[in-house]
Amino acid sequence: MPVSSSDARRADSRDRPPGPVPPRTRLWLDFVNTDAAAQMPGGDLLRDFEAVLVWLQEQGAVDDERAAGIRRRAVLQPAAAAATLVDARRVRAALRALAEKGFLAERVRDDAVVEINRVLGRSAGTRRLDPHADGGYARAFVPTGDAFAGLMIPIVESAADSLVGAELVRVRRCADPRCHRVFIDGTKNGLRRWCDMGTCGNRAKAARHRARAEPQ
Repeated sequence: MPVSSSDARRADSRDRPPGPVPPRTRLWLDFVNTDAAAQMPGGDLLRDFEAVLVWLQEQGAVDDERAAGIRRRAVLQPAAAAATLVDARRVRAALRALAEKGFLAERVRDDAVVEINRVLGRSAGTRRLDPHADGGYARAFVPTGDAFAGLMIPIVESAADSLVGAELVRVRRCADPRCHRVFIDGTKNGLRRWCDMGTCGNRAKAARHRARAEPQ
């Protein structure tokens, strides 16, 4: 079901404490972190339609059989594939704003909900449970008609889950001003500041150490 603006506001009340510790990652945040800002100096990971499809496969959002069919369709319909790339970047931009500003800005949340509902509303298909080779299971959305229409469904549903679950209080951008990666804080105290302690966290520690060591 599409997420309503009022439901998102109720779910994301700033008056409530951080609440339960969420999982360490969210698909929509990983998707945001494919943009050029987060990947510098590597550049945008979604450089073309094939890169979008590869990324979705790597995340388990599209299985190999479906990806092969979409690739065949992309050869026959290059304009549709190009439009899908543009749409993926549009969705990503809205979700970056949600990750960085959504907790404090109602307008940003409302805009993200409109974008989520746009994607959910245009994609017809069926939902099913698929077994994995490792014995696990995953929910899947299989679009009918347009092979490209459902590609963003797992992304926006992940964002919808964060809105419904009031997780925006734990979503933030890395405290390193040079880093644009966003993440979900899965610590119990909700005080995580860095996307990764091994990189940005260590750089901050080293900078503080140098500052203390400099003569006053």
